[in-house]
Amino acid sequence: MSSPSALGHLRVLDLSRVLAGPWCGQILGDLGAQVIKVERPGEGDDTRHWGPPFLRDSEGRVTEQASYYTCANRNKQSVTIDIAHPEGQALVRELAARSDVLIENFKVGGLARYGLDYDSLSKINPRLIYCSITGFGQTGPYAPRAGYDLLIQASSGMMSITGHPDAAPGGGPMRVGVAVTDLFTGVYAATAILAAVEARHSSGRGQHIDMALLDVGMAMLANQASAWLNTGSVPQRQGNSHPSIVPYQDFPTRDGSMLLAVGNDGQFARFCAAAGVPQWSADPRYATNTQRVAHREELVANIAEITRTRSTAEWVALLEDRAVPCGPINDIAQAFADPQVRARGLQAELPHPRFGRVAGVASPLRLSETPPQLRRAPPDLGQDTEEVLSSLLGCDAARIAELRSKGVV
Repeated sequence: MSSPSALGHLRVLDLSRVLAGPWCGQILGDLGAQVIKVERPGEGDDTRHWGPPFLRDSEGRVTEQASYYTCANRNKQSVTIDIAHPEGQALVRELAARSDVLIENFKVGGLARYGLDYDSLSKINPRLIYCSITGFGQTGPYAPRAGYDLLIQASSGMMSITGHPDAAPGGGPMRVGVAVTDLFTGVYAATAILAAVEARHSSGRGQHIDMALLDVGMAMLANQASAWLNTGSVPQRQGNSHPSIVPYQDFPTRDGSMLLAVGNDGQFARFCAAAGVPQWSADPRYATNTQRVAHREELVANIAEITRTRSTAEWVALLEDRAVPCGPINDIAQAFADPQVRARGLQAELPHPRFGRVAGVASPLRLSETPPQLRRAPPDLGQDTEEVLSSLLGCDAARIAELRSKGVV
């Protein structure tokens, strides 16, 4: 018998596309919400076409479906509606009247011309929680601008602290390997939505949520932002090392590299003992983290000479036994083959009528009583249009056929 879902009582109307909004919708869907994804007829979400790589069908033939789309759209129903058409706008209004949450990432004011903005829909459904996701927010001089993750990584300062220093080989600003501001915005948006649901229990009303990638990008700077705000010192790029902790970076080994993450003086003492240099932990230059940071360059060079004497696996076995945080630097294939990743069940597969199966990463949320449930593979474009229009809006086959003939759905 399956466990009850945490959000099975919620219906979410997802008008967003690309990553931040869909990521938010997927989180809510994993937790049990009914998520209805509204897509443009014939085109759908932009990421359906962001390939290669593309998925193969059950017979091994390459399809037009990009794998990118599948990362953020499971546990959703796909309905195609042309919101530029008056009848399409009416359908969305009817769906919004029957929904708890609406997610959208149109440009500021973009949905107002269709009568699908918060002010318009809240009059139809005062309990509606309406989450707008934009690059720069609903206010301020940049509000009209389109915002993409790469642009936000650059403008927020994130790229200024990511990568090697200018003088080092390969130096220069670097983006993070995944769209982190999109993803964090999706997580923050899901958190805000759940807060609004909780507030609605007492107020009886929904509210408008204004999520901006720039705001999230700035918040993600965390300790680096705090360093500048409280000291006036502008953080700089320093590769894989940490500005405030030493040793906390990659080191060469006999057969590659490993990560060493010493977070306190006790761990450093245990590392020194394991490495055969116990005297380092008593050396006044290295005894405390503050002194290790001050003498970073010479200490890192000394550690690198020692780490080259063993293989990565030998170091991991040696240091893990002494509770010193370390590990290999895996590629993605190696990460999914890792026994801990396997034990946690982080690779998941869902059956799909066209592709046979679609693989993805399981939800990282672990709730003992209402765990996430993977119920639906990322849908084909418009595969649930008839089901949703008939079950929620009472449209019969003749009405749906008429809407199709007009290009509304």
